[in-house]
Amino acid sequence: QVQLVESGGGLVQAGGSLRLSCKASRSSFSSRAVAWFRQAPGKEREFVAAISWSGSNTPYADSVKGRFTISRDNAKNTVFLQMSSLKPEDTAVYYCAADDVRFAFTASARAFDYDYWGQGTQVTVSS
Repeated sequence: QVQLVESGGGLVQAGGSLRLSCKASRSSFSSRAVAWFRQAPGKEREFVAAISWSGSNTPYADSVKGRFTISRDNAKNTVFLQMSSLKPEDTAVYYCAADDVRFAFTASARAFDYDYWGQGTQVTVSS
């Protein structure tokens, strides 16, 4: 079992930046793909970004390309989501998720491929 804890959310003005962190409870986290998803009120959960265990594969949703960057520090069992040029439509609860499969070459954008989920962190972007 892998426990995930997100942090770094908050209130920011449009155009601002935030960095989210997802820290895992186990060192095996470093061998798993990790993704960020988000869910706004009244909307379905949507994919944001993912990163393979090696960091070599990093798919992004079209809506965040060029503004968000996902990265990881395997020595610290942590994945980051650097968010810049934030827009009001980025307001949502952000969740990180980890795949149970280890050493996969690619990171999936599909929520059902992820087995472990954090509790989420709120990001609110004011206009």
